[in-house]
Amino acid sequence: MSYTGKNLETIALHAGWRSDETTGSVAVPIHQTTSYLFESTDKAANLFALAELGNIYTRIMNPTNDVLEKRVAALEGGLACLTVGSGQAASTFAITNVCQSGDNFISSTDLYGGTVNLFTHTLKKLGIEVRYADPTDPKNFEKLIDDRTRAFYAESLPNPYLRVFPIKEVSDIGRKHNIPLIVDNTASPVICKPIEHGAAVVVHSLTKYIGGHGTVIGGCLVDGGNFDWTADKKRQPLFNEPDASYGGAVWGEVVPQLTGANVAFAVRARVVLLRDLGAPLAPDNAFGIIQGLETAPLRMKQHCSNAQKVVDYLTKNKNVEKIIYPNLHTGEIGDRAKRYFNGGNGGLVGIEVKGGVEAGKKFIEALKMFYHVANIGDARSLAIHPATTTHSQLNQEELLAAGVTPGYIRLSIGIEHPDDIIADLDQALDVSGKVNLKAVS
Repeated sequence: MSYTGKNLETIALHAGWRSDETTGSVAVPIHQTTSYLFESTDKAANLFALAELGNIYTRIMNPTNDVLEKRVAALEGGLACLTVGSGQAASTFAITNVCQSGDNFISSTDLYGGTVNLFTHTLKKLGIEVRYADPTDPKNFEKLIDDRTRAFYAESLPNPYLRVFPIKEVSDIGRKHNIPLIVDNTASPVICKPIEHGAAVVVHSLTKYIGGHGTVIGGCLVDGGNFDWTADKKRQPLFNEPDASYGGAVWGEVVPQLTGANVAFAVRARVVLLRDLGAPLAPDNAFGIIQGLETAPLRMKQHCSNAQKVVDYLTKNKNVEKIIYPNLHTGEIGDRAKRYFNGGNGGLVGIEVKGGVEAGKKFIEALKMFYHVANIGDARSLAIHPATTTHSQLNQEELLAAGVTPGYIRLSIGIEHPDDIIADLDQALDVSGKVNLKAVS
């Protein structure tokens, strides 16, 4: 029997696991197996027919993954979790678990570039339409709803804008129409709890802050257990129409009967999508993510503390044109950081260096401790220049629309000593500043 506790530091270490019943092992074992012995033919038949839940094949379920799933669900305040092979797989499953060909969903315009590609191009080829709404005004979401709108989608802390999303405001709009809000909370675990503010589903790239060490790739979907999938049968047909692949099971009815919990979203994603599409999280990767998760609440405190110190330093540096950080936004957008974040404002900092693209390139090349990599949430400090890397395929107009100016730099502040982080930034900004001086002269 696991001990959970009420505080996130305790949950991250204890939820979903106490020790191995056979060996007494305190560490979660890696169950490196594809298959599981069935006790009897009746047991096997019940498992395959969903008369009961249990291990069948690791593509669908694995004991190591199960501990991670329970732990992440507890961390987010949800009822159930499904782990998958990557954050991209999690986003894909989240949408295709509610949408089919001919359906649409409404997404915030503030998104990770890879998610934009998935929504705009790949899902379009499957017959699923994305409609983009500017989150500056939550009412923009309501304006785009029609009879085949199945979900809202957003990131709690999107980059490069770093504008906190209006979770409750959009969730409230969705619930009027029986539309669930799905929130990608990758950039702000621990400090933001979307389910508490009305989100129905939370997704993560576990690769980032939860894994925390740049070693393994994984993703997950957390079912908040707070959304009524049967309230409007026409709005949510995938949960209210018979599924021929399971003998006509109606997921909105069968799952509560089987589990005693409102987790139809998580169960359907597992036994339909993971069964048919694959993309499971490997158990050894689950083990690696568990190691990171155990210290995630402590690391997030340091990420946030260090990032704030970096912001304070950057405000005084003459070679920085602009700083982007959640608590620097004014008005309603700034208020959202206060309303939805607790314990800090995240580890991501955006800066625009003076001197444009050339200055940005020189800054990146001058860094000595920061790593120039396409990742966030690592224990190490990271930096990237989007105009010449992640967004280099866009023209000037498209770059500005995406919030990527020529000199924009994205910093993922690590857990090193803040003095060392600032020292590296300081010397690199001195180098970039010389480009600006040459341009002036």
